[in-house]
Amino acid sequence: MIIRLILHLALLLLFAPMLNGIIIKTKALFGGRIGAPLLQSYYDLARLWRKGFVFSRTTTWVFLAGPVVGLTVPLLASLLIPFGALPAPISFEGDLILFVYLFALSRFFTVASALDTGSSFEGMGAAREVTFSCLAEPTLLFVLLVLARLSDGLSLDTLLGSHLLTAWHSDAGASLGLILVCLFLVLLVENSRIPFDDPNTHLELTMIHEVMVLDHSGPALGMILYGAALKMMVMGALLVRLAFPWQTGWWLSDALMFLAGLAGLAVLIGVVESIMARLRLPRVPQVLVGTMLLSIFALVLVLR
Repeated sequence: MIIRLILHLALLLLFAPMLNGIIIKTKALFGGRIGAPLLQSYYDLARLWRKGFVFSRTTTWVFLAGPVVGLTVPLLASLLIPFGALPAPISFEGDLILFVYLFALSRFFTVASALDTGSSFEGMGAAREVTFSCLAEPTLLFVLLVLARLSDGLSLDTLLGSHLLTAWHSDAGASLGLILVCLFLVLLVENSRIPFDDPNTHLELTMIHEVMVLDHSGPALGMILYGAALKMMVMGALLVRLAFPWQTGWWLSDALMFLAGLAGLAVLIGVVESIMARLRLPRVPQVLVGTMLLSIFALVLVLR
């Protein structure tokens, strides 16, 4: 149990920042550039942790709670899901509800941290973040319900078990394909990626997540960036396991297959961001509602 927990956390903590480096490298190659090194995210985090904290006199403890909770939640959520064929360190019936609402807790504190500054600009970004998340959460829940129906269980470790390989070759394959698309779109919106948001934008009228963290600096900003990287890897683990439910029985080869799947997912995100433009804000809710309806249709298919 202890060895499995250490391996689980080591994969998460060490590999998560690499995903952003792969995305940036992919986008650079599409643009005909060399781009930043793959380890640039690690350098940025180390630089931020060497700096000092800067707090406004108008803020309270809530301002610092946002980055702390944003870093802690992905660590806790990662313990509930399997990393590829490697089982989850913690598993119990109904943990899928805890998984969803752990990220809701993180979002609440991030929004509260932005509002604590008293800035109407950050309040604008917080309002958009909450609106989009309200539309993305039902999609994630319906996706998990589809998996629960196929596995006859309510534990994430059971939902993402070896039965998925058989399910892909059965009548449930169509439903799995639909929720795979839905889960990928949820990953993009929850991690503030194109076409829903642009993590590199500096245009005031289009910023969503980035505007909420403008007043954070130093180690606080480092916690936010590291927490975002952990969140992407945790949500990516769901997608990778759903798309590639194979296992070899050897923990080292299973871990390498899982990391290779995550690297492929990062490349795919980089390709999407290279060939697509950011959606206009009124279009984002329409796409998310369509994604929710698609996940409901997938659930109907497995209930018939």
